Formats: sequence, C-alpha cells, structure tokens
Amino acid sequence: MVSLYEAMFHRKSIRRYDMNPLKEEILEGIKQYVKNVESLIEGIKVEFTYLSSGEVKNILPVRAPHYLCIYSEKADNYLMNAGFMLQQVDLYLSSRDIGSCWLGMARPEKGVPQEMNGMSFVIMLAFGNSAEPVHRMDASEFKRRGLSEISAAKHADDILKAVRIAPSASNSQPWFFTGDAEKLNIYRARLGMIKAALYDNMNQIDIGIAICHLFIAARALGKEMELMSDEKGEAMAPKGYQYMISVAAMPSDANAR
Repeated sequence: MVSLYEAMFHRKSIRRYDMNPLKEEILEGIKQYVKNVESLIEGIKVEFTYLSSGEVKNILPVRAPHYLCIYSEKADNYLMNAGFMLQQVDLYLSSRDIGSCWLGMARPEKGVPQEMNGMSFVIMLAFGNSAEPVHRMDASEFKRRGLSEISAAKHADDILKAVRIAPSASNSQPWFFTGDAEKLNIYRARLGMIKAALYDNMNQIDIGIAICHLFIAARALGKEMELMSDEKGEAMAPKGYQYMISVAAMPSDANAR
C-alpha cells in the first residue's frame, strides 16, 4: 500500500478486468473510504452508488465487475467537485493494487435511476481486479504534454508535475496554469461548437481531477491549498483558455491547525 501521492506516479486506466467480484472485505473497505472522501466545494450535495456490469450501458468495450457512480445537485462548479472527489477514489484504488477507469461515455442502464434525491448522475468509475498490469513501471510511461505546454507558473514545477500526469477525457489535458507556488490560476481550453457538445462537461470534470492532484501534491510538500476567485487572473486568461478558479496556499498558522 502506498500514499495517494505516490499512487499518482504509477496509476493507469485499466480496461481489462477479472470479472470475479472483489472479496467482500475489500469492497467494504472501498465503501468506507468513499464515505469519507473530501469534497472540493462545501455544500454541494452528492451521493455515490454501486452498480454491477449488467446495470451499466457503455458504448466502449470496457467491462468491469464493479462501477462507482457519483450523483450531484447542479450547483456552481458541481462538475469540478465531482471530478475532485472521484479522483481520490481512483488513486485510492490504485494505491491498493485495484484497477480502475473513468468512463465518460457510460450511463446507468435503463431501469437504474438517472436522478436520485434531487441529484443527477454525473459520471462513473469502473473498478475491480485487473486482467493486465495494474501500474505503470514509472512516470516515463505517461503520454502527456510537457510542463511548459500546460503552465506559465513560476516555481511550481514540484506541484504541477503531479498535475501533468492526471487523467482526462480522451487524454485532452485541457488545463493551463499561471501564477506561482503560492497562488495558481487555473484555466480550461476553449472548445469549438462540435467539441463542446462532446467534451464540455467532461473537461470541467477534468479540471476537478487536476485540482485533486494539485491538492494532494501540495500536501505532500507541506502545503495546504484553498480555492479562491481572482479577478486579475480571470482578466488575464491566456489566448484559447477560459478562467475556471484559483488556488492559494493557506497561511502557515492555518496549516498548523
């Protein structure tokens, strides 16, 4: 078992599974972790449910014994929040040698609720014992853009090298960062009309995934980060990107609490 931070550097999306269900005690441990997963934005109501392979409709050829669905109320930035929360589970599973894969094109099968207690289905994560190597050997196996392609931030490489390897829909890596290690502005690539129809929601989830990696990496380096809005950061969005949110290091006295 390794930390979530360590898991980032060897996780990969698993698409072939042993279809035997996980042992009950392992599944129960996952459920307990999910109950306590950290939210990005306080106050957004979410709920998690578990499905089996017969309860999922997926146009891609990925079948797993277990699926974790997240439902959310449609509040501001709810998609980022969902990505942030579910990526913690993705890393937790990898840290315990359990395979997982984000399924942006999958939906609950007919007869399984699309709405639940005033919340809508957002996205799901397939998981189970892997039928292929569950980890990358090292970070060189990630096919990702270089840091200079996703960031103009100063003195933040130690944090952003973990964000660089975060998963995203179709490996689109829609994020860009400016600022420095104490405050980072986060932007998302603007999409044309056709791509927006396919990827707009998923890319907002991707930003939440990236922030999850950012928060965990910062914590591993002794910092705690918090969300904030920054009008200057919004006004200075790089060409081709739109402002999403900023994060700032909390004061040292807050870190000590």
